[in-house]
This record gives sequence, C-alpha cells and structure tokens, in this order.
Amino acid sequence: MHIQETSLHGAYIIEPDVFGDHRGFFKETWQRDRYEDQRVGADYVQDNISRSVRGTLRGLHYQMVQTQGKLVQAFSGRIFDVAVDMRRSSPTFGKWHGEILSSENHKQLYVPPGFAHGFCVLSDVAEVFYKCTDFYHPESERTLLWNDPDLGIEWPLAEMGVEPILSEKDQHGVPFAQADVFE
Repeated sequence: MHIQETSLHGAYIIEPDVFGDHRGFFKETWQRDRYEDQRVGADYVQDNISRSVRGTLRGLHYQMVQTQGKLVQAFSGRIFDVAVDMRRSSPTFGKWHGEILSSENHKQLYVPPGFAHGFCVLSDVAEVFYKCTDFYHPESERTLLWNDPDLGIEWPLAEMGVEPILSEKDQHGVPFAQADVFE
C-alpha cells in the first residue's frame, strides 16, 4: 500500500496493493490495522454506494454535527473526486484537492472530518463506494456551491463538453464565503 498526502492537511491518496494475473485481480480495500498504521484508519460506521451516469455532479456536502470522514473509491467507472477543507484552524482552510479515482487506477481518497466532499462522473456510468466515520445526519448537512468562483474548482466537465447533472439541493449550494465552517 502506498500513501501520499494531498495538498490538503490530513487528506490522503491511498494506492492499495493490487495482485493481478490472467484471471483478474485481488486487492484489500480496507484493513483496519494497516490503515491505522498509516494514519488513515478510523472507526467506520456506515458504508455507502452510489451509481451515477456521465456528467452527474454530487456535492459538495458536509455535516456540522456527526462530521464524517470518508474513504472514497470508484468500484466501476471513473470520477473526479474533490475535497474542500472547511476547518478555519487548518493551514489549508478554503483550499480544494481533486483526484481521478477509477476502477483502473484503484486509488482511494481519504477525506477527513471537517471537509466538504463531492465528485463528478467522467465515464458512462460509475459506482462510487465510500466508508463513513459517522452516520448521515440530514439536519446538519450543508451544501457548498459546486461552481463557486471563490473556490475555483476545476471540474473537468467543460473539457468533456458536458453540462453537470445536479440534484435540486446541489443546484442551490451556498457560496464558500457564506458557508458554515468548523473552528
């Protein structure tokens, strides 16, 4: 397993060991002791999976109560995964990191509590799996405006010639300057 810190304090890219041959491949997607040894372990309490079509943009979501750390990976397809640091006390507050996660590159993104998270689908279909460190708490969920110019996230949708497919909630996200943040 190879782990590399992103440009955001506490967020990591994980490349699990993949053992492949003519039959296919095998990999461990999470193993508590190994991940804890590398500072990306956590007590996960909930697993989620989403299936989305090309151009779908989900996010940017976070919770003020029951903050969730997430270990994200694409089981099928290809996504551009984004984390935004919402912790005012962090040296990377207000910064973002994007990473291509795919079934081919096997990468995972660890998004710690206190971050907003979202992704857009680059392949025809993608199945995204993520482990969460706390339960979903809809009353405290917040949504950042996905295309806030102050954040300047470089979503690759325009390069694909695709308009984002957004939920009603994601269409009405709050600009970063007006967002609730963690102290």
